[in-house]
Amino acid sequence: MTIYNFSAGPAVLPKEVLKKAQAEFLDYAQSGMSVMELSHRSKEFDDIIKEAESLLRELMDIPDNYRVLFLQGGASTQFSMIPLNLAQGGKAYYLVAGSWGKKAYTEAVKLSKFIPFEPILLASSEDLNYTEIPSFDEKKIDPQAAYVHLTTNNTIEGTAIYDLPATNGVPIVADMSSNILAAQYRVEDFGLIYAGAQKNIGPAGVTVVIIREDLLNEEPVLSSMLDYRIQADNDSLYNTPPTFAIYMAKLVFEWVKELGGVAEMEKRNREKSGLLYDFIEQSDFYRSPVRYKEQRSVANIPFVSPSPELDAKFNKEAAAAGFRNIKGHRSVGGMRASLYNAFPLQGVKDLIAFMQKFEEENS
Repeated sequence: MTIYNFSAGPAVLPKEVLKKAQAEFLDYAQSGMSVMELSHRSKEFDDIIKEAESLLRELMDIPDNYRVLFLQGGASTQFSMIPLNLAQGGKAYYLVAGSWGKKAYTEAVKLSKFIPFEPILLASSEDLNYTEIPSFDEKKIDPQAAYVHLTTNNTIEGTAIYDLPATNGVPIVADMSSNILAAQYRVEDFGLIYAGAQKNIGPAGVTVVIIREDLLNEEPVLSSMLDYRIQADNDSLYNTPPTFAIYMAKLVFEWVKELGGVAEMEKRNREKSGLLYDFIEQSDFYRSPVRYKEQRSVANIPFVSPSPELDAKFNKEAAAAGFRNIKGHRSVGGMRASLYNAFPLQGVKDLIAFMQKFEEENS
């Protein structure tokens, strides 16, 4: 039986990448050491992290006036690092279109009790259960604000922002965790981009930060470990980075490049997601909770059946048939198919066949 992993993260990785990592696991580049054993100060690892950055710059066409950082931990750490580094003594706006955007805003409010910083809720669709991206009037934004924070893809709710909103000249800070390298964006349209690796980049444990140089903090922040300037000045090697996760990211970047880059990834993702959306649309049994087609995610596709009881039955039978981790998040219910870059087209076709059979048996 073929197993298809629909996990929202950590998520499916390319088989080619896993095989290469397996082949190099015990002896990397004839060093006699595993990648996991290499010193982060060694030439071998220095080559790895430099190549990873070079590949990412090429894939995303990152301008020279942006720094690329490979930091420890998940993207949630950035909820604190961003205001600490960018907004002390100022204000920042938060567009909340999903659960992770709300967490970023909530963390900012918590932080504002300890540092001079004013987080402002720009707009929220929480009252609609995040089934759409909220709109706002850019004139509400103080042009002197530090940033406007948004999430380009809402992993849980299945919405996405493809056309960036006008922000009255204020830099956009984006959580791009679940659609980085899966959809095309112009880096120069952002002040800062951050992304946890465990969806389209590699295993959990490393977060990529892409920051415009003029936004690097001039004054030291609370902790050296949380200081973008220090991390940038030390090329992400101020302290021991997640070496194996960075190595895996490098292999994934190579894989994306070999397949044709981000444009090819987006083309494939739109084909995969389009097949599933088209099937859901023509069905009288399944329904997408996302209100507007143009806001649909190509990475995370939630859907529901006519009842919670049927949802539970679907999830149980789907898991037994090899469709793993397809249960929807508890806040949305139903099912969620996460179709990241490494997820195969055949898996979508097989899922649709299963959905069709389930509908026929339960209508």
